Amino acid sequence: MSYFTSNKFKSEARKIFWITVGWTIIAVFQFLNGYAIIQNLNCNPVGVDAGLYLRASIFTGLLAGVTGGSIMVLLWEEWLRNKNYGWALLYIFLSFSLLFILVSILTGLFVLSNEAGLSIFTPELWVMVQSGFIEPGTLQNYFFWLFTVLGTLIILQVNDKYGPGTFSAFLMGKYFQPRREQRIFMFLDLRSSTTIAEKLGEEMYFNFLKDVFQHATPAIIYNRGEIYQYVGDEIVISWEMDKGLEKANCLRCFFDIQLALRRKAAYYQAKYKTIPEFKAGLHSGYVMAGEVGVVKRDIAYSGDVLNTAARIQSKCNDLGVNILLSKLLLDRLALPPHTFEPKKIGDMLLRGKQEKVVLYTV
Repeated sequence: MSYFTSNKFKSEARKIFWITVGWTIIAVFQFLNGYAIIQNLNCNPVGVDAGLYLRASIFTGLLAGVTGGSIMVLLWEEWLRNKNYGWALLYIFLSFSLLFILVSILTGLFVLSNEAGLSIFTPELWVMVQSGFIEPGTLQNYFFWLFTVLGTLIILQVNDKYGPGTFSAFLMGKYFQPRREQRIFMFLDLRSSTTIAEKLGEEMYFNFLKDVFQHATPAIIYNRGEIYQYVGDEIVISWEMDKGLEKANCLRCFFDIQLALRRKAAYYQAKYKTIPEFKAGLHSGYVMAGEVGVVKRDIAYSGDVLNTAARIQSKCNDLGVNILLSKLLLDRLALPPHTFEPKKIGDMLLRGKQEKVVLYTV
């Protein structure tokens, strides 16, 4: 699959798009606020083209959004995930300062070249742009955009904390009242976890799990999954039905996770003397979803779908496979050609179930 048609690219592009839209709106608001203050004080400078400065604000927002948004999504978020917070914030501060200088220079060239009717290659124009950096308004503008960037980073981090889609659901009150909805669930369990834990010891095993979850997360996000819970060495992933069925995201997620861990095989072998591997069980159906808790609010799901998905996953060891899914889910998946080849395992009686469930592997 081409990078430009992948879920990873689409996810990154969506973030950059909304950052660009948001920052452009903020830049226009900043101009309108300043212009309103000038009008209220009746001190509108003669000869100043308000339309030009409005276009400059839009230009600034678009330029900052595309360049800064790209750096934020592709670089700064990665620093915050993988580096010490202090060092990550220092790197972000330094790179933001360089970005601010670049955007200010380009915006200055845009405004002054239009005002003076000069080419951007005219030396006098660059002197005028340079002199603009010592004005008090530039420092004020610097801190305004610094806090805008930090606010955007906080929103992205909170979104990561709750999981894509969950934070916006909280804000909109989507699950304030319990609601019934169709979802796909995947229970991911680490193979041989007890043996690995005994071999590594408590502290190293904790770091091992931390690394595994970190390396698995991008595949979950890019396949539009939501991390519902971490339960020991297990990850419970959920999809809204249409998102999970689209391009068989729920299946792709598992294989992308396995691929990500295999690519890190040398790292795990050198550090932990073991290479992690997951087994998975998938099922779909109706669940009840709603907010629970008072001090620590969360969105919880309940229903037979979760129990069945967990029981399906528990059969992986007995049947010697890495992934199992129910026929009910498979029948709803429009599998892309030449991708997955389902193989029927049989009708299995799962623990706690009265009726057999038809299971497949891929």
